[in-house]
Amino acid sequence: MSTATAGYGAFALTRPGHLPDVLQADKEDRPGLELLAETYGVRDLAISALGMFGRSGRTVRAAMMLRIAMDLGDAALLATKTEDVVRKKVLAATLGWAGLNTLALLVDSARAED
Repeated sequence: MSTATAGYGAFALTRPGHLPDVLQADKEDRPGLELLAETYGVRDLAISALGMFGRSGRTVRAAMMLRIAMDLGDAALLATKTEDVVRKKVLAATLGWAGLNTLALLVDSARAED
């Protein structure tokens, strides 16, 4: 999941226009949403680095929990700023990532107990 998150981070930095496109944003909202996408990119690359290169299980688990918290925050923030059809897509993506990261955290925690 850290690798996938890093991939999205790189994509968000190189193609920040994807976010306003997906959100079907008005022209005047594009610059702010592109900046938000770039912020997501930096954030996701930093959290992914912790997850991939963390020296301890605690560091990796902390990175995973941060990622879940960020996904849930993204869901809450973007859902309040989008129309119904777009909101469903936003919630599917953000809650989907949160769910996948939660599953990965549970699997990693179970493996650590073995």
